Amino acid sequence: MGITIAFVAIQLIPLPPALWTALPGRGLLGDAAVAIGDEQPWRPLSISPSATANALGSLIVPVVILLLAANLTRVQHGRIATLLLGLTVAGSLLGLLQFSGAHFDHPLVNDTEGLISANFANRNHFALFLAIGCVVALTWAFGYRGARWKFFVGAGTVLLFALMILATGSRMGLLLGVIGVFLGLMIVRRRIFEEFRKLPPKVSVAIALLSVTLVAGPVLLSITLDRAVSIERILMLDASVDLRAQVTPIVVDMIGRYWPIGAGFGTFDPAFRIVEPDSFLSPLYFNHAHSDWLEIVLDGGLAAALLLATILVWFVRRSLVVWGRNGRTASPLGQIGSAIILLVLVASIVDYPARTPMIMALLTMAAAWLATDKPASMKPEGSRSFR
Repeated sequence: MGITIAFVAIQLIPLPPALWTALPGRGLLGDAAVAIGDEQPWRPLSISPSATANALGSLIVPVVILLLAANLTRVQHGRIATLLLGLTVAGSLLGLLQFSGAHFDHPLVNDTEGLISANFANRNHFALFLAIGCVVALTWAFGYRGARWKFFVGAGTVLLFALMILATGSRMGLLLGVIGVFLGLMIVRRRIFEEFRKLPPKVSVAIALLSVTLVAGPVLLSITLDRAVSIERILMLDASVDLRAQVTPIVVDMIGRYWPIGAGFGTFDPAFRIVEPDSFLSPLYFNHAHSDWLEIVLDGGLAAALLLATILVWFVRRSLVVWGRNGRTASPLGQIGSAIILLVLVASIVDYPARTPMIMALLTMAAAWLATDKPASMKPEGSRSFR
């Protein structure tokens, strides 16, 4: 976290004109001073200092979450996971209100009228939130020593999340939902197998078939009644009119334009307007590259790419540890954290979810869970699993 903060702050340090004008991609901005007859001023590395200062200020969210997480016990972390499930359910109910046709104006969210995005401005971010909820709901319902009544509540909650993902119209959300359910089942597979082994074979088969029917039935009904907007958007997908697909080559070219220094964090909007083709001009505008994997490299250049690669190596190594214990762990929080991070990484291929405060906070908490996971033999005296 300290490296990230320092990295963004360094981009705001003014540089002498001779050094700044030698940086890649600064020629047009340097010509502005020549055009008005002024001397070249000292300027920071970022081509839009105000945008980078805003990016630096946004890091207050992960900093606070990290400081708070460091002072919580394992039991308190488990309660936060339960609270996260409650927040996801609340968001789903808000989405249901939108789906029913109810109109409300959230003063702090610049959402698009007519889209199902609940407390998010972007339906893709909401779909990611629901996919994360699928992981947490399954773990809460079928987790270690959980009450059996939770099985039914958890299954119903996952079904609600799945239907809401279909209603959002998010194509990536469909993939995230499938991945979320799969990861959740992988976390609790031992408990599910243990419960099924206690039942007669005929009863186990009947329950399995009934569960599939209860989940697949409403989903198929939603598709049949034209309520699955996500499915409709996939069937209507046309790469020639998908602006995100068209903007990708431009972003790649922009990376080369500012390589290896980068344009500055948070500067995509002004950087894109410099090179925006006339064919893209419309009442809408690109606020981000819609691929954080590309935009991070565009913003920070080679150093950002190396930092991102380092984080990915840490994530893979820790994930192999927590998923390789075959359930022998103090709690499933480490696996939940790994699943959340993976979902955010996948979503970031075509979007920018980690730039929203809610997902940013979840990502930080997930990293804390992944980093502090302990084997079952190291379980503190008197601690409890995620209930």
